[in-house]
Amino acid sequence: KHYVCGYCAAFTNIAVTFPIQKVLFRQQLYGLKTKDAVQQLRKDGIRNLYRGILPPLMQKTTTLALMFGLYEDFSSLLFSHTRAPELLARSMAAVLAGTTEAVLTPFERVQTLLQDYKHHDKFTNTFQAFKVLKVYGIREYYRGLVPILLRNGPSNALFFGLRGPIKQCLPEATSYSTHLVNDFICGGLLGAMLGFLFFPVNVVKTRMQAQIGGEFQSFPKVFVKIWQERDRKLIHLFRGAHLNYHRSVLSWGIINATYEFLLKLL
Repeated sequence: KHYVCGYCAAFTNIAVTFPIQKVLFRQQLYGLKTKDAVQQLRKDGIRNLYRGILPPLMQKTTTLALMFGLYEDFSSLLFSHTRAPELLARSMAAVLAGTTEAVLTPFERVQTLLQDYKHHDKFTNTFQAFKVLKVYGIREYYRGLVPILLRNGPSNALFFGLRGPIKQCLPEATSYSTHLVNDFICGGLLGAMLGFLFFPVNVVKTRMQAQIGGEFQSFPKVFVKIWQERDRKLIHLFRGAHLNYHRSVLSWGIINATYEFLLKLL
């Protein structure tokens, strides 16, 4: 049931927040201000607003199903086969779940290509993008894998480790509605914090995955290149972080509240 609840929570979130994610994506890739990114989407037209939604639907629903489901499975496995302290066992379970999620990198890779207006004339849909990448070999599907691994494991460990303590700090819930509100607040706060913390990693990931063919540059090399392009200013590296913060509050609030709500129903 943890897999099913994670899947449904992700589906609900993607359907609601995809346009916001698209604005954020343009900011990460091109260092645009929010109004410029929104204007760029307006020029693309309403027809292209949900262009690229299939990969995140396929990837995020599966990823969150694995994130919640594998976390529970790995936790049970570690508790039954090791004598590690609970905090260590749960942290390891979260990292293992996050690492396993990275198998779905090709979906994130194709989503990046479909959202970049520079590739609008190359691909008409998700399946065509997968077909084009096939020419370059299996490795091309996994471009940007390193930043995804650097993001997934640690963020999972922090999310599952802090979710309980944060909820305990909130006013005690006495009904389904107040439980729902508390779960939304808890998930939203955690998502916003983690989204901000790992924002530069996602900037590098986006830049790496926007490339088709050519040299596979290392994470440090791409990071330095972006750092130099943005005048060596930290604030420029975080362009789009404020929008990501608000999107993460909404996204992870929806995810956590939907997950916990469905968990009680099943």
